[in-house]
Amino acid sequence: MASPLHLHDASLPRPARTPPAGGSRRCPFGHPPRPYGKRLHRRAVEWPGHTAVGMIDGMTKSDKDQHITLRIAQEPKADELLARSPLAALVGMLLDQQVPMEWAFSGPYSLAQRMGGDDLDAHEIAAYDPEAFAELFTTKPALHRYPGSMAKRVQQLCQYLVAEYDGDASAVWADVPDGAELRKRLNALPGFGTQKAQIFLALLGKQFGVRPKGWREAAGPYGEAGSHRSVADITGPESLAEVRAFKQHAKQAAKAAKRAAEQ
Repeated sequence: MASPLHLHDASLPRPARTPPAGGSRRCPFGHPPRPYGKRLHRRAVEWPGHTAVGMIDGMTKSDKDQHITLRIAQEPKADELLARSPLAALVGMLLDQQVPMEWAFSGPYSLAQRMGGDDLDAHEIAAYDPEAFAELFTTKPALHRYPGSMAKRVQQLCQYLVAEYDGDASAVWADVPDGAELRKRLNALPGFGTQKAQIFLALLGKQFGVRPKGWREAAGPYGEAGSHRSVADITGPESLAEVRAFKQHAKQAAKAAKRAAEQ
């Protein structure tokens, strides 16, 4: 069932298609992120070897032999964006903390909608007015349990991608020689600790076909075949329930161990 917290609210205002008075391009909520008429660098980015799309109305579509179908967000349009946009996948992983996994990975789609587009652009987000960008997250329904802090982290992530990879999220893993180097690169991303880096590495390998030598070992336990530990293992409602049960069991075990240590 769709979460009521992560989809675009039809009552929210849409961005103007023509420049408003004063010559500024404004965001859907009335803030000018950049001068009107200045086009930020934008490129079409796909997963290596794929034109990746999700499932919409039960139908797949692809203009190449291979395609990627995701069931992470449990919302067709949100999953479709994750499947075709490396930056959306990275942002979803960044948001995946202290909220349900499907809410976190629906966030990129909701953010794109609020920015008036159908994808995310690292250059645009990096250059966005911080207060205006935070408002995109905090306006109800909020995009995260901690919308203000997560807006800042997403912007920091995009600024890093612009500085280090010319805004191309897929460049983080495009030429990586092995799993250890990929984990190192992911771990260097703002907001990506060791665990988050390993989970995303496992997601790349298991569902996006990004499998450099030693990727499973670099992903640690999250790279194990047949496991149900993280978002990397979610392929539908049943596996989502299994991953959620595993996380709950692990949390309970950790609490029990802590109580035992305190006695």
